[in-house]
Parts: sequence; structure tokens; C-alpha cells
Amino acid sequence: MAVQTHDFEADTGKILNIVINSLYSDRDIFLRELLSNASDAIHKRRFLGQTEPQLLNSSEDEISIKVDEKKKTIEIIDTGIGLSADDLTETFGTIARSGTSSFLDAIGENTDNKDAAKTLIGKFGVGFYSAFMVAEKVVATTRKAGEDDTLIWESDGKTGYTITSTSDTRETGTSIKLFLRKDAKEYADSQRLKTLTKKYSDHILVPIFVTSKDAEKRTGQQRTSALDKITFRNFCGRILRILQKQLGCVRRTFHHST
Repeated sequence: MAVQTHDFEADTGKILNIVINSLYSDRDIFLRELLSNASDAIHKRRFLGQTEPQLLNSSEDEISIKVDEKKKTIEIIDTGIGLSADDLTETFGTIARSGTSSFLDAIGENTDNKDAAKTLIGKFGVGFYSAFMVAEKVVATTRKAGEDDTLIWESDGKTGYTITSTSDTRETGTSIKLFLRKDAKEYADSQRLKTLTKKYSDHILVPIFVTSKDAEKRTGQQRTSALDKITFRNFCGRILRILQKQLGCVRRTFHHST
């Protein structure tokens, strides 16, 4: 398992500061940006698969949002094209290099930085970093279509990032896991995420599923409890039948003896 440590480019820190602080009161858009990225990745895989069929997904494409209400994490998983090490550095490490200076210039030309940032955040490819409005740490796990290695990108949005290569196999696509900040714990709520997903997914043609780990546990416990009741009932019934059979034998023996 190889780990590479990288520093962010100089302008990245400036943009992160704008994204986190200027949009603090409108943090819901982090989900819009991440869902858009996931949808784009799926469509890119489909497009490339037209000339390279081996890259296509053999099952149905989808986006999954998994929330752990206890651990305060949100994970967004797509069945898209995935990312290579170079893709990770280019996509997550430089914040759209070709548009970074344009973004900063556009922000500087607007007196209302908040509205400007909201308008420009997706246009210049900084949407992924909106995750840091709600997350103190982001971990992206990905495997690119046609490649074997799984890569793990991790960052706190401040000190840079690491890329770890592992031979552990996973499905092609990308998982973005957000470890929520203390002041953003309210997003660890499946019902709220469902509401936001409906709000921001009008343009997305891929099915999106929102699941709660806590709800799954409760469902599992309910199923286990029901199974225990059935098993106990069957056990009691079996014992009763054995006793009835033995009692019948005793009765028949007593009857014959008399």
C-alpha cells in the first residue's frame, strides 16, 4: 500500500476559504455539486463505452447516498467512470487549473461575494470542494474503469491531501465520504437528505437512493426479533408435540394394561 502526500496549489487555499466562508449560510448546495459530479461520471462512462464496450457497467447505473446518523458521516457512491491517480491530482488537487484564476477574478469583480460564489462555484469546477462547507475531512475511494487498483484520496481541506494505492478490489466508480463538522451534524439525517436530493436532482436521469445505516440496523433488529419469536414459537410447538406424543403413548399403555 503506497501513500503519496501532496500540497494544494497556492490558489486552492484561497478558493477553499471563499467556498467555506462565503457560502456558509447556503451549505445545502454541497449535495447539489456532489450529485452533479456523480451523474457526470456515469454519463462519461456511458459515452466512453460506446467505443470501448468493456468499460460499460454490466448492471444498472445508480447513485447511492448512505448516511450514518451515529457516526455523523455521509457517503455518496456512483457507478461512474472512476478516477486514476492523475485524475485525482488534476480533479481534486488543483480545482480546475484552467479556471482557477478566472474564478478568483470573477469573485473580485463582484461586490456580493456570496452570490458570485454561488453562481460561479460549479462553472469553474470547484464544486467538489463545497463538501468542506459541511465536512472536516473528505475521503474519496475510487477505481477507474479498465484499471485494477483502488485509490483513496483523503484531505482535511487545509494541509493538502494524500493518495493511497491499494490492491483491494471494489466496483468501478467513486465513493465520496464526508466526515461532518460539529456545526453541520444536522445533515446526518436521512429525511433531510431525501428532501435535498429531490430539490437538487431534477436534471439527473440516474436513480438516486438514500439509505440510513441506523434505519438498516433497526430493520435488521426487527427482523431478528421477529425471527426469534418464530423460532421460539416453533420450538415450543415442537416440545408440545413431543409431550403430546409421549402422553399418548402413556395413555395407550395404561389402556392396554387395564
